[in-house]
Amino acid sequence: MKIQRFAKRLTAFALASLTAFSLAACGGSTGGQDAAGSQAQGEAVDTPAPQEAEPGEKIVNVGVTNTVGTLNPLLMDGGEVNKYATGLMFLPLMELDADMNFEGMLADSITAEDEKNFLVHIDPEAVWSDGQPVTADDVLYTALKLTSPVIGNTAMMYYAFEGVGDDGFTEQGADHIDGIVKVDEATVRFTTKEPMSLATFQNSYARYLMPLPKHKIEGFSDEELTSNEWFSHPDVVSGPFMVTDYDQNHFISYTANENYWKGAPKIDKLNIRIVEGSQLYAGLSAGEIDITHQTMSAFPVEDYESVEALEGVRAVYGDPVTNQSVFIRTQNVTDPKVRQALLCAIDRNQILEQLLKGHGEVVDGFLSSASPYFDDTITPVSYDPEKAKTLLSEAGWDSSQTLKFYVNSGDSSFINAATIMVAQWQAVGVKVEIQTVDFATLMDVATKGEFDILAVQYTYAPVDPYADVAWLLGGPESWTGYTSPEVEEALSQVALTNDVEGTKELYSIVDRKVQEDVPMFSAYVISSLAAVNERLTGAEPTVYGFFNHVEQWDVQ
Repeated sequence: MKIQRFAKRLTAFALASLTAFSLAACGGSTGGQDAAGSQAQGEAVDTPAPQEAEPGEKIVNVGVTNTVGTLNPLLMDGGEVNKYATGLMFLPLMELDADMNFEGMLADSITAEDEKNFLVHIDPEAVWSDGQPVTADDVLYTALKLTSPVIGNTAMMYYAFEGVGDDGFTEQGADHIDGIVKVDEATVRFTTKEPMSLATFQNSYARYLMPLPKHKIEGFSDEELTSNEWFSHPDVVSGPFMVTDYDQNHFISYTANENYWKGAPKIDKLNIRIVEGSQLYAGLSAGEIDITHQTMSAFPVEDYESVEALEGVRAVYGDPVTNQSVFIRTQNVTDPKVRQALLCAIDRNQILEQLLKGHGEVVDGFLSSASPYFDDTITPVSYDPEKAKTLLSEAGWDSSQTLKFYVNSGDSSFINAATIMVAQWQAVGVKVEIQTVDFATLMDVATKGEFDILAVQYTYAPVDPYADVAWLLGGPESWTGYTSPEVEEALSQVALTNDVEGTKELYSIVDRKVQEDVPMFSAYVISSLAAVNERLTGAEPTVYGFFNHVEQWDVQ
């Protein structure tokens, strides 16, 4: 089916986002680890430091727990830190706000002419920091470069548009894209090959297209665009800040764009400080970190109460969007009754309360209460070990079998949860053996389908989970190996439906079928912790929309 082909092509982007988020949620791998290793050997460590405020200046330090791969919008991979760090300089067309509504950034509107044509209109007030207007030509130029085979960015998924090859690229040296055309100086039409919902276009494309100033960089060759230092020190931006110094393992330092068209920032400087998760609390205590974010900054669960008690700092729990997903390889565990037994044999509410102090929720299917499409009439399967035993008996389960359960060695909280789950499965007659592997190995095992059960933190975009859901339930090549005509039909209609209630009904069909057949389940959905120093005003840690109005942040 067309839906399966499109969903499969979306996988590169979905996994890029998954990788970035999962690493962030586990504390990431940062330069801080390298420094600690050197110190352990007795070597001096000269760690680069971010900028400080001069007398009379206002500065804000944002703490994150993952490194920054690039500040070049043409090399964007969907990672959270990369996206937001770059978006401070080059605004995307559209962004989600705190309530998960789409908010115009460079664009003031995006509309669907039909199921394949989308009109992007640039805000007439939008100007570059040198005073030149942001135009349709900037959008066309950036889109063309995103499809350049020389630049070679496959993660942006532009194969969805007319005129772009299925590999995501145009011909080398191409000067236009048939499916991305200028309507007038402020309007661009995007035409897709297959039907696409407006939500998918906005979430997967408009949020990640960060137009560049054509008039400033059009003289660069495609080769130069991949390595030119201009992107680390741009002198023309559309956003509220400009980078002044950059060390991808330790920090990014910005200065305010006084000519920002939405209003000059109230703070003079901003740093993104990259640290270990275990260093966030100390940074907040010492005043070296002013604010953190639910998805870019991962506190160890054992620090939650200390952060909540920290004087002058406000703890903020985010919407439940990080799903601790458990996937079952249906080719290996073939009987739905066995998979149902695995689900009702575990006490998910107990695990949530004991390990996460109740900061999250238990749901069935893919969608959490953070999604506008969440169906609260779907009651999660309850803990019922006697029912699990009955289901196993009915399925003729061979209790001598041992299932292999792969988990991320970097996710200490879930390793504890997995241990509880294995004990509860053992109690009903299912032997399960935990295999802890690093994240890269876990992804390799998942891709090859070499597991019986596998768990990983996974974020399903609350406003547009289509790509992930379609892939994960997309047949033998997907992680679950599961497919269902009922699910396929519902998902095929998602791409044609633009109203919330209609889309909610379709995802409800999917989640109910997943609850019935159990190719996956949610161990729990995490409400992650962020924190903000009370000296900041106008700054609120929210899962989405964090930097949308950063120009209004101020220091008391």
